[in-house]
Amino acid sequence: MSLTSAYQHKLAEKLTILNDRGQGVLIRMYNIKKTCSDPKSKPPFLLEKSMESSLKYINKKFPNIDVRNSTQHLGPVHREKSEIIRFLTNYYQSFVDVMEFRDHVYELLNTIDACQCHFDINLNFDFTRSYLDLIVTYTSVILLLSRIEDRRVLIGVYNCAHEMLHGHRFICFPPQAVSGALLSLHFLFVRRNQGAEQWRSAQLLSLISTPAAMINPANSDTMACEYLSVEVMERWIVIGFLLCHGCLNSNSQCQKLWKLCLQGSLYITLIREDVLQVHKVTEDLFSGFKGYGKRVADVKESKEHAIANSGQFHSQRRQFLRMAVKELETVLTDEPGLLGPKARERNALFAFMALSFIRDEVTWLVRHAENVTKTKTPEDYTDSSIAELLFLLEEIRALVRRHIKVIEQYHLQYLARFDALVLSDIIQNLSVCPEEESIIMSSFVNTLSSLNLKQVDNGEKFEFSGLRLDWFRLQAYTSVAKAPLHLHENPDLAKVMNLIVFHSQMLDSVENMLVETSDLSTFCFHLRTFEKMFAMTLEEPAMLRYAIAFPLICAHFVHCTHEMCPEEYPHLKNHGLHHCNSFLEELAKQTSNCVLEVCAEQRNLSEQLLPKHCATTISKAKNKKTMKQRQTPRKGEPERDKPGAESHRKNRSIVTNMDKLHLNLTELALTMNHVHSFCVFEHTIFPSEYLSSHLEARLNRAIVWLAGYNATTQEIARPSELLAGVKAYVGFIKSLAQFLGADVSRVIRNALLQQTQPLDSCGEQTITTLYTNWYLESLLRQASSGTIILSPAMQAFISLPREGEQNFSAEEFSDISAIVQKHQCPLSPTWDLCNSIAELRALAELLGPYGMKFLSENLMWHVTSQIVELKKLVVENMDVLVQIRSNFSKADLMASLLPQLMGADNVLKRMTIIGVILSFRAMAQEGLREVFSSHCPFLMGPIECLKEFVTPDTDIKVTLSVFELASAAGVGCDIDPALVAAIANLKTDTSSPEEEYKVACLLLIFLAVSLPLLAMDPASFYSIEKDGYSNNIHCLTKAIIQVSAALFTLYNKNIETHLKEFLVVASVSLLQLGQETDKLKTRNRESISLLMRLVVEESSFLTLDMLESCFPYVLLRNAYREVSRAFHLNRVSASTH
Repeated sequence: MSLTSAYQHKLAEKLTILNDRGQGVLIRMYNIKKTCSDPKSKPPFLLEKSMESSLKYINKKFPNIDVRNSTQHLGPVHREKSEIIRFLTNYYQSFVDVMEFRDHVYELLNTIDACQCHFDINLNFDFTRSYLDLIVTYTSVILLLSRIEDRRVLIGVYNCAHEMLHGHRFICFPPQAVSGALLSLHFLFVRRNQGAEQWRSAQLLSLISTPAAMINPANSDTMACEYLSVEVMERWIVIGFLLCHGCLNSNSQCQKLWKLCLQGSLYITLIREDVLQVHKVTEDLFSGFKGYGKRVADVKESKEHAIANSGQFHSQRRQFLRMAVKELETVLTDEPGLLGPKARERNALFAFMALSFIRDEVTWLVRHAENVTKTKTPEDYTDSSIAELLFLLEEIRALVRRHIKVIEQYHLQYLARFDALVLSDIIQNLSVCPEEESIIMSSFVNTLSSLNLKQVDNGEKFEFSGLRLDWFRLQAYTSVAKAPLHLHENPDLAKVMNLIVFHSQMLDSVENMLVETSDLSTFCFHLRTFEKMFAMTLEEPAMLRYAIAFPLICAHFVHCTHEMCPEEYPHLKNHGLHHCNSFLEELAKQTSNCVLEVCAEQRNLSEQLLPKHCATTISKAKNKKTMKQRQTPRKGEPERDKPGAESHRKNRSIVTNMDKLHLNLTELALTMNHVHSFCVFEHTIFPSEYLSSHLEARLNRAIVWLAGYNATTQEIARPSELLAGVKAYVGFIKSLAQFLGADVSRVIRNALLQQTQPLDSCGEQTITTLYTNWYLESLLRQASSGTIILSPAMQAFISLPREGEQNFSAEEFSDISAIVQKHQCPLSPTWDLCNSIAELRALAELLGPYGMKFLSENLMWHVTSQIVELKKLVVENMDVLVQIRSNFSKADLMASLLPQLMGADNVLKRMTIIGVILSFRAMAQEGLREVFSSHCPFLMGPIECLKEFVTPDTDIKVTLSVFELASAAGVGCDIDPALVAAIANLKTDTSSPEEEYKVACLLLIFLAVSLPLLAMDPASFYSIEKDGYSNNIHCLTKAIIQVSAALFTLYNKNIETHLKEFLVVASVSLLQLGQETDKLKTRNRESISLLMRLVVEESSFLTLDMLESCFPYVLLRNAYREVSRAFHLNRVSASTH
């Protein structure tokens, strides 16, 4: 064939187009195969019973189906013809694409055969590679097509349906060229197929093996061959010799190359996870040919060799690559200039060689681990250290991207100042140079000579694809038999042009080079193996730092898409995002678990420093002499370690649990903090956000766990102990800020803020809910029943001793840090400990203003429920109370009216409950005020100042707004805004404001006239020690003042006036008690009289002068004296007894 026709045939352009088209067709066949193999995605009519007979008929008669004379067989097809056309158009068009692709391939191969092209991978690399790729791609398409079981049905049914609608239908490989191309691989394949020991002897990939030669330029004669995939070469050789097997009997070199290839792998990849079982297919093919007995024996021998040795062979190569690539990555990271100026030209090439070698070993392991199921040596097909190899691959990729400027600057200068000059000299020395080739090569020199460094500095985008395509054309022109200029006769031209191609790729196609040499999108189709590798990595502590490689590999999945099959893009995208997400979720989970385990250990150490644990030590020191005199220490009694003992170790080889946790945490922190972000398809992934999310959720659960709430036994941790534990957790997590890469401040802030709400972000109960429930259901319920009392003197709720029950005494717990070790046994709720001001201060620290507001709202709900019942009692006694209000000073009339009152004891009981709740709230608010003052003194000052400006004349809405602000900060107010709001919500439409106001007035009268009844209760004795009463009636004063203030504020009435009225009526009632002759009724008259003083002290609206006007102070003085005398007499009597 003439040279002119070689130009006209455009071999380079056709090879480029057909190879890309072939990949698209191959992916479409794969997609059809996957779709038809899954019943869920299979065309629905193929599964219908009504279509079964038609499908069998079509399958039997294909391709000669007579549609017009087969109506009885094709009736269901006729009925569904429109639906069939809609479903099968894409399938049919894909098969048509295969036929068109086949025709173009045959045409091109015949043209190449007619041109008698010369192929040599070392010279015309692009031409040879494209030729072999085309052959292998076409063969893969045909093999894959043969694996689609429904292909005949799909094509036949579509043809029938189309003819029914439209009335008509849709309308050898050259052995010498193939074997020649394959033989050119021999030297390269043998060199690339060396074992780990040979690699080690040759110091492969080592930049520091010969330091003196590091700055000397050293070029490779076969640049592109250096990073050519071994997997690709194996595919070429296996499929190539299957197509032109005749040369195996006639050419010993072909036979050696073929046998070497058969010994390396059991499976080669056709497309994605579809593989070719090399030895079985070859043996089955050759068994049908005469004179191939020796070749069949060679296949069996090679198979046995591969089974016995290939696993160990590749395992050793992976082990070598781990060490060699780690060294390469370390050197290049430390000295990135080795990728560019004053460095060997091969240094950048080394990076791509390393990537290619790693990719080959990983893909070999993946396809064999997936397909080799029965083996005596399963360890050959697993690798617990694969994560390190994947990590190194990602590191080299990142290194190349990071120093792209260095690479560009160096290779631009190399192209302009060396390659252009050498190429010009070679062109001038050519003996023959036709015009077309001369024009092309002159354009090469001109293009390269025009390059300058300013282009890199200015950030210009380079484009050398035209130059590379011209070189591809030139390879085709100079490889035909009758070309005046033969490339194989001018190897220097080929060498320098291959070098120029590589250098140009370093300027405009680095990303494409990275994809070519290190793409691991195959994992998208070997997900089970991918997940197993990840699971193995998590089980190996030494591999944890490399685990981030797995989510990073998910970013490769985008490279397996093709524009000819856009429908699979969402599916592949979902796979990539799902697995990236699951890997990061698992890593974040492991990391957060490890962090919280170390936190728990730190909390245990912190707990040893709590005051309660020093009680034993103090007790021993105090009673040391006494202990010696009384008894000798028991033998074998364990000595309790003092805090800090864990830090004293004589032998560092002893590994503690904390050591293991710290080691694991270090590894996990390295992997989670390795990259700030990366992209998977069009999504940007931030690993730190996964960790932050998990850490936040785990911290929330840990804080709740620290509270130790037991709903059955009603046990819960003391707020101060919980606070100490939380501080230990928070302190350790803060110390990890620079190691984890997560925003730990935000994590801590979010977690603690969620604990101030009733439910956290996961819908779980928080410590706010737990402590609110505990205080309401345990403490206040017990206080209402009289087993717990409020001691104003101690500023704490204390338990009353009971016979037969172990309990706390007020003396021991007046200071929360005193003598606690003595009570380490699990006691039913530790009231004293959990309800002192110090504990409530800790509670406020934990719950914050939001949590305390929630607690307050729940307390107010209980208060309002009691007020509702009190109003009912008032309404029942309305008539009597109205008369009493008018005649309270008339003793004779009162004597007849008082017995008519029903439920007076109930009124006192409910009002006492309200008082207990409000007293507890006041203590909680005091704790909140102290915490708020400590944290925000600059806010507390203005709030208190603003509160002082409120006067009785201030508008009530303004007053309540200011009081609400003050209450949120824990500042006490004359009128409780929370109580006002709670009572306001009780308003009903059935009663008018006047009636509600009347009920409020009569409620105070009811309370005032009921006070004398308290004198009969033995528990109504005033305790000087506790500064209160054993039945908590001292809480009545707060209930009376707070409820009155809230009610009359709500009805816009004068609070002071109504409290004076209460004071007068109560005074008269107590004074009339002095005339009572029944000693039972006057049993604790003096103690009850003291309530009058407490009422005045509690209220800012009342004064002692007001009390003096209706209740003589001398009575109070006498009452104090009598109560004091009785208290001391009882104490003396008890001590004497």
